[in-house]
Amino acid sequence: MPAALTCFATCAVGLEPLLAGEMRALAAGRTLELGTEEPGGIEFRADTSCLYAANLHLRTASRIVVRIGSFHASAFHELERRARRLRWEVFIPPGAALAFRVSARKSRLYHQGAIAERLLAAAAERVPGARAAPEVTEEDAAGAEVQRIIVRLFRDECTVSADSSGELLHRRGYRLATAKAPLRETLAAAMLLGAGYDGAAPLLDPMCGSGTIPIEAALLARRIPPGRWRRFAFESWPGFEAERWRGLLAEANERILSTTSAPILGSDRDEGAVAAARANAERAGVASDLTLRRAAVSAIEPPTPAGWLITNPPYGIRVGERAKLRDLFAQLGNVARRRCPGWRIAFLSAHAELERQTGLPLEPRFATLNGGIRVRLVQGTVPATQAAAV
Repeated sequence: MPAALTCFATCAVGLEPLLAGEMRALAAGRTLELGTEEPGGIEFRADTSCLYAANLHLRTASRIVVRIGSFHASAFHELERRARRLRWEVFIPPGAALAFRVSARKSRLYHQGAIAERLLAAAAERVPGARAAPEVTEEDAAGAEVQRIIVRLFRDECTVSADSSGELLHRRGYRLATAKAPLRETLAAAMLLGAGYDGAAPLLDPMCGSGTIPIEAALLARRIPPGRWRRFAFESWPGFEAERWRGLLAEANERILSTTSAPILGSDRDEGAVAAARANAERAGVASDLTLRRAAVSAIEPPTPAGWLITNPPYGIRVGERAKLRDLFAQLGNVARRRCPGWRIAFLSAHAELERQTGLPLEPRFATLNGGIRVRLVQGTVPATQAAAV
């Protein structure tokens, strides 16, 4: 394995500043150098230890890829010849199933299937038994059994990278039970980080669904790495340094706190969602850190002192839904003013109109996509005055 690796951490567009903040914290005392930030991720240079740590610790990253090589190719004979020179054997174990994801823009070579075929042939010359994997999607749970190869052609420059993560990093391993429209773990973590949550004060999610926000809050508050329960593609690489990986895991385990320092509460009006949240919290090892119950927004019981109210309410995308949600958002604002004065509030929103229904002073923190829907995190401080009875 090369001493210095050129890597790229991907994330949902709009989360790059949060990911950069995480990576700066991760770089402390490590051989990690941040490079270019671009839409959808950040390039960085790192040694193998930092590559492993990035997969283990980053909460907002979707995937970490490592560059195998780059070269000019404006014809297939160039692509074939130069691809054979790449050190495929460093990242691909014998007999591996390879899944190529190819993008080509403003290049003479544009047929994605033909490009993948040539690259597979080049890899097979250097890696015994390398073969094409069955078709896999981004959400495929094949994990380390399939080695993904990401290929980008832009203006005839070909960049070939190996996926070090396997399954997308939002798959922490704890969420098997889901409620309607589940929130990705990486986006839940981004909401917490974007709102400034640090575990020092209470957190309340009055529309918790399957519990992703409270669970991610407990993981963050207790310093539990999000990748603690899962396997990564790099563990199958020929140059995998098992002893170094075990050392990183041991170091991370030593930093974990035994409990949260402040209460974390989640509630939902749907009993099935609360049951799913409890099951997920058990798998995440944080069930004892959470208080989960069935309750309407109007029945929340915030602890003291003031803390964070962070939630993911419905977006009202379908025709007619937005009108029905106006009352819900108005109620959220009324309940917050009456029962959470002085609290910080943050939620995902798809419509400024619904944000205004809360009557709260809100500012945008970031904008991104959730399930293909454009949303933004808005946040503010609940005025420290009571409103009329809810």
